[in-house]
Amino acid sequence: MSFDSSTAPQGSDVWFVTTHWSVVLSAQDPHSSRSRDALEALCRTYWYPLYSYARRGGHSPPDAEDLTQGFFARLLEKDYLKAAARDKGRFRTFLLVALKRYLANEWDRQHAQKRGGFAPVVPIDQDLAESRFASESAHNLPADLLFDRQWAMTLLDRTMTQLQQEYVASGRAQLFDYLRNCLTKDESALPYSEIAGRLKLTESAVKMAVHRVRARYREILQHEIAQTVSAPEEIEEEIRHLFSVFGS
Repeated sequence: MSFDSSTAPQGSDVWFVTTHWSVVLSAQDPHSSRSRDALEALCRTYWYPLYSYARRGGHSPPDAEDLTQGFFARLLEKDYLKAAARDKGRFRTFLLVALKRYLANEWDRQHAQKRGGFAPVVPIDQDLAESRFASESAHNLPADLLFDRQWAMTLLDRTMTQLQQEYVASGRAQLFDYLRNCLTKDESALPYSEIAGRLKLTESAVKMAVHRVRARYREILQHEIAQTVSAPEEIEEEIRHLFSVFGS
């Protein structure tokens, strides 16, 4: 879908008072409870791109799950965060660099000592992960690029889920079912006139509803991205990058 990053809300700087990655970076003690909780929340959200990266590196599903859990345990317990200075920017970039370091320096030794015994740090649904991985396995692209694609897909899925929950909670579930395909250039999207007829609305009312759902989608997406960057001015650049990976 197209995205106009110039529509960021005027108050977007306010997001950085409590955003997850800024909390991690700003905490004087990286292992304070507040910083750890913020980091755990990010890990729970973004485990799949790491799991998939491990699978593409030739690891079996059980080993990829062990690797992901072991990496997050190491991330939370050790001093990896010392490398996460503010000028390092995005959580996405930090996480992939830290994973590569873990693979090179720690994984073989730890896994030999503790095969299959890594305590879960994040909930991993291996069946779901493998189903998703199988659907992506035809892509013959560099692992780093696929990591960014999967990161972007996680963001978009979270954004769409939150948007749907808002419409359901406000009693507009049926409206959302018709509008969601209008968010993208989906060929299955119905013409506005047909949506209007089915919902007993005017066509102009449907156009306004589409405008509103797109605006709210952009706002949620910006907020999700704000959780993973260290400064407000990085939001637009991160949006441009993440959408660009789908054209690669």
